[in-house]
Amino acid sequence: MTPERAPAGAIKGRGALSNRESRYRRVRHEDEPGASDAGDRLDAATGGELPPRHPATCVRIDPVRTIISRNQSPDLPFNQSINPYRGCEHGCVYCYARPSHAWLDHSPGLDFETLLYARPDAAALLEAELRRPGYAPELIALGTNTDPYQPIEREQRVTRSLLAKLLEFRHPVSITTKGALLTRDLDLLVELARDGLVAVNVSLPTLDNALKRTLEPRAASPTARLRAIEALARAGVPVSVMIAPVIPAVTDHELEDVVAAAARAGATGASYILLRLPLEVRDLFQEWLAAHLPLRAAHVMSLVRDMRGGRDYDARFGHRMRGGGPLAELIAARFRAAVRRHGLDRHERPALATSHFRVPPAGGQLALL
Repeated sequence: MTPERAPAGAIKGRGALSNRESRYRRVRHEDEPGASDAGDRLDAATGGELPPRHPATCVRIDPVRTIISRNQSPDLPFNQSINPYRGCEHGCVYCYARPSHAWLDHSPGLDFETLLYARPDAAALLEAELRRPGYAPELIALGTNTDPYQPIEREQRVTRSLLAKLLEFRHPVSITTKGALLTRDLDLLVELARDGLVAVNVSLPTLDNALKRTLEPRAASPTARLRAIEALARAGVPVSVMIAPVIPAVTDHELEDVVAAAARAGATGASYILLRLPLEVRDLFQEWLAAHLPLRAAHVMSLVRDMRGGRDYDARFGHRMRGGGPLAELIAARFRAAVRRHGLDRHERPALATSHFRVPPAGGQLALL
């Protein structure tokens, strides 16, 4: 579903249209009457700085001391995760992780997709945690907050270093990504797959290239993601499609087509998540609607509220991923029917193995980087 007009406020290659200040920032900008536009320009609507015409990507080092995050969410099929990066250059305007940039006193808007943090010591930190006495191996998920195969991974190679370390320890891992760059690491993924140590989820919410360019501007094209699914499946790496998010009146009509395309490419499983609009994501997404789909903006938000109990977002466990109400139930029924039609319900993915876990001798790192 292509944009309805050329938006005046959009920035080519970026998803957000503004740079709203962190909700934790104690100092607020105020525009002075008669202030010159020569310096920093302020957005009267948001109180934040107006974005530059061509914002560049800046990568900083994130000096973390530990790398494995743990959660107790009943909505998630894992307890441990690693994020190689903070912020995400893919720029998906709907990304539920955007509010986390406010913890760094940055904007969840353009800052989230332009001011990024890499963790080059991630593999060394991971090794230290895996070597701790009493460590019990269980699935580690990559790509739970920001994408491990966003464009900066091409140079930073943090994700690849983590996969090499997990292979060295024979540790199970799952990957969720919109980046076709993951096929670069097919050598590692094949080795992990041989022992049942890896599963990949390729996120693909739309097959519409024009929509993708504004909705998730720097993510891989739908065609490239389908090719990645095909390459993984051909190599024997378990791969599923994740249709996330499903956006009412924007992408929901593609649900069956995405399932069909992924099945043809070799995916053996599928899942979906409804659009989520926590905190600052709501305003950023509504700005995107007003700019790119102005004739449908009010209708889209009305449907979102119909699935969220009359609110823009329902954060309750058990509800935030699937929503509720007649439209949410219809989407769920359509998804189940499409999955059955294309045989993606016939392959129940076994739990990834933990029995192969080993602590190798110190200094025995594989030469795979």
